[in-house]
Amino acid sequence: MPRVVLVNPQIPPNTGNIARTCAATNTELHLVGPLGFELSDRYLKRAGLDYWPHVKLHYHLDLVQFQAYHQQQKGRLLGFSVRGKSCYGDCKFQEDDWLVFGSESEGLPLTFQEQCDQMLYIPMPHPKIRSLNLSVSVAVGLFEALRQLDQLH
Repeated sequence: MPRVVLVNPQIPPNTGNIARTCAATNTELHLVGPLGFELSDRYLKRAGLDYWPHVKLHYHLDLVQFQAYHQQQKGRLLGFSVRGKSCYGDCKFQEDDWLVFGSESEGLPLTFQEQCDQMLYIPMPHPKIRSLNLSVSVAVGLFEALRQLDQLH
């Protein structure tokens, strides 16, 4: 089952919405600090509704701690960025992939992007629109991965 990773998320409702999506799809959610909020934030909890007990949540203090954890696991790191090199729809997802998203304001750190097996983008046909909301981007990427892996039943 693919996993979702948020690196330095800043906006509590986005993370809450993503947690809800992860709960609904039975997907692990990895939060990599520093976070722009406390895990007890009421807006975070509100966006996740009463689904928090169903979230397979992992917290890593920073990228170094996450990278050490990832090295003990299997799977490709698939970064999502407006500057990605491949369209997410062209990616052949695998069950042990890690879908990695950066903060709302900064995206993924460039040094981390270099460590990703692939950098993906979600097409933006409108020339004046740079990106989607983080929670929407996660849903788009995750549901495509689950669709390809026939895990939406």
